[in-house]
Amino acid sequence: MDVHADLHIHSCFSMATSPQMVPRAIVSQCFMKGISVIGSGDALHPRWAELWEEELACNRDDIVVVPTAEVEDGSRVHHLIIMEEFSQFAALRKRLLTYEGGHHCERSGRPQIKASAEEIAAEVHACGGLIGPAHAFTPWTGLYGCYDSVHEAYGDETIDFLELGLSSDTSYAAGISELLGIPFLTNSDAHSTGYTKLGREFTTFSLSALDAHSVCDAIVTGSIIRNAGFFPEEGKYSRTACISCYTQYTLEEAISHHWKCPHDKKRLKKGVFDRARELSSADGEVSVRPSYLHIIPLGEIIQRIYGMSSPNTKRCQEMYARCIADLGDEISILTEIPTEDLIAYHPGLGAAISAFRENRIILHPGGGGKYGSFEFSPNAARTPR
Repeated sequence: MDVHADLHIHSCFSMATSPQMVPRAIVSQCFMKGISVIGSGDALHPRWAELWEEELACNRDDIVVVPTAEVEDGSRVHHLIIMEEFSQFAALRKRLLTYEGGHHCERSGRPQIKASAEEIAAEVHACGGLIGPAHAFTPWTGLYGCYDSVHEAYGDETIDFLELGLSSDTSYAAGISELLGIPFLTNSDAHSTGYTKLGREFTTFSLSALDAHSVCDAIVTGSIIRNAGFFPEEGKYSRTACISCYTQYTLEEAISHHWKCPHDKKRLKKGVFDRARELSSADGEVSVRPSYLHIIPLGEIIQRIYGMSSPNTKRCQEMYARCIADLGDEISILTEIPTEDLIAYHPGLGAAISAFRENRIILHPGGGGKYGSFEFSPNAARTPR
């Protein structure tokens, strides 16, 4: 069976996370999104694991919750951990308590462990879990923001997958030779249950059964049907840019300016687009991967239809609720319902979804910490990279 999964989220116990990120609210949002498999997030936190176990004790068989967590290592690189059982995370927590910063596991949803990526990966594998770099291309906390190779970070330990992150898609990583055979995951990294957050990126798996074991097995075997997520240009580190005034530069210009903005002398931050080009193999060979579907959250589409400043306005939220009640879950609306049916329901909605499905989108890339943006145009085709 094919299912949509979002395996990287956070709980109310993580920094800068909504207090509404509790199991019941997360499950409710999954139904609206069309997510059948959700990562628990923050499974190293003992109280959060208890809250999920209490929720699952209600004999739920309508959603699969896969125990997951994100940790930060001694180099500030983030790692996503996936396991089949919460008991495995309890065992991992005991192991990590022996490291400096290990006590953070009992205080923070995303603990900061003063250990190397290799040490953390070894502990995860000893507990029977899977590990890979979270949002691998993010400049500040991603693998490739700090290291030039997987081996440089993880040493003799292997990675079981790589999470692409919001500023990249499959095309950014498929040309990196060391990632041959490594599955790519796309997840939301949601910090709130806001309807444009959870499930904004997801992975479609082919599962033998609807349970956590089958999800982990699908990752190991690469049984991925499709990755789906933002246009990379929407990410806030898409292009090389100044971290203050956000003026964008080509890689060659940034080098000539010695990585200082000529306008305000602030630092230039290398964009994911340029970083991926640096890492791609010189021969230009690209590995064959599952398709990547670029999507725009339904809430943002509705925002554009009404010309609102935010998708969180009352009018946008009411329209979103009507769409879900009348048409079904969000992923189905964005990807499956025929355009003519959407136009019959709401001409503006149908036209907008038709535009994004046909790549009639004008993209304004982000950079330097400022998110990119998009607009619909009847005649606009996406600018090739």
